[in-house]
Amino acid sequence: MSAKATAIAHPIQGLIKYHGLVDERLRLPFHDSISVCTAPLSTKTTVEFGEFPRDSASINGREVAGHELERILAVVDIVRIRAKLHANFRMMSVNDFPSNVGLGASASGFAALAWAASAAARLPLNVKDVSRIARRGAGSASRAVAGGFARWRTGTSDADSFAYQLRGDDLRMGIVIALVPAFKETESAHREAPSSPFFQARLAEMPKLLAEMELAIRNGDLGQVMQLAERDTMLLHGITMTGTSEMMLWRPETIKVILAVKRMREEGLP
Repeated sequence: MSAKATAIAHPIQGLIKYHGLVDERLRLPFHDSISVCTAPLSTKTTVEFGEFPRDSASINGREVAGHELERILAVVDIVRIRAKLHANFRMMSVNDFPSNVGLGASASGFAALAWAASAAARLPLNVKDVSRIARRGAGSASRAVAGGFARWRTGTSDADSFAYQLRGDDLRMGIVIALVPAFKETESAHREAPSSPFFQARLAEMPKLLAEMELAIRNGDLGQVMQLAERDTMLLHGITMTGTSEMMLWRPETIKVILAVKRMREEGLP
């Protein structure tokens, strides 16, 4: 006998991003982070537990294996343990937006997976519980579970590291995608962040930056939200560039976009 459920989640855009992990297995960050969900973009995921020959997962029709499957199992195994479930599973996930272009597909993917797996296993969980489960696949997924503008608490253990909503989806926003060549170095960047000589300075800046961002969100001041997000991005890349491997993830096009945004702001473009 099988048990099946489907869930939909939206990707996120980081506003104050987390950088570096205190605990890679539990995915516990060094500091809080804030993001906004970018609906109507979405991931639809179906999870079914049953008498299958093995665990399997597909994303946009492509069967996944190796590290990708291991990250999925990090979420599903928690659900199976809590539900005392010994069945294999199969997962089918589809995004209605492109992956690997900086739109947060891993956030919506693991958020939808956590909801669907929990429902299929008939676990009576709330947003806090599912946020903790989704976090084990991707830290950003904890915020995607909360939805809207959300803040992920650092916590000191698995039990108290989860996301909660700061504000719903009532503020009108849009996204312009700059087609800049990118490198997928997220995991490496997280591992190397503490090696930067400026890492502790960023940690010291975080309480102030987070407080200002939360206030701007609650006040509906989108101009301030975006300026704070831009400052955080500059700080984050400064850490990435000065870590042990000196990762240079910017491209000439990146500089052009940064300068264009600053110019438009100076010209008073809202």
